[in-house]
Amino acid sequence: MRIDLDSLKKDTWSEQEYENAVIVTDFVQNIMNNHDFDYIKKKYGNHKYKQHNQSMVDGLTGVIQVVSSFAKRYPDYTYDVKHVYVDGPFVTLHSHATNNKKHRGNPKKGLNIMDIWKVEKGEITEHWDAVQPIHGAMRFLFWMIGGKFKNNNTYF
Repeated sequence: MRIDLDSLKKDTWSEQEYENAVIVTDFVQNIMNNHDFDYIKKKYGNHKYKQHNQSMVDGLTGVIQVVSSFAKRYPDYTYDVKHVYVDGPFVTLHSHATNNKKHRGNPKKGLNIMDIWKVEKGEITEHWDAVQPIHGAMRFLFWMIGGKFKNNNTYF
């Protein structure tokens, strides 16, 4: 799965907004689809990153821990970006994630995900998300692994 930013780009974006979208989509492509955690650590590891998903620890380390664990369990996990919205420093991705190759493109399987990333001075500094399991097995999985706060940041 490859994120095609050119097809998702809006004519109303400023140059800076486009650059912010490039940073976020590069990050997402390499962590969620390529599972290239060494690249992520090298390129984004020094960013001061505040995580608003309370199931993850602060910093990029938390995202890497969760996604790498998930990718080990589901090596075919992919994140298909359907829409990209940019408003200044905020980049929102609306995506469809699936764990199994046979579920890719099936809107009745996987996860509906909204991610909001804040980019300041070329660095990803904050992240919010809303994850909606689409089918029963994913709803059950999230219920089983969820429920423990790992930071004090709220969703808002």
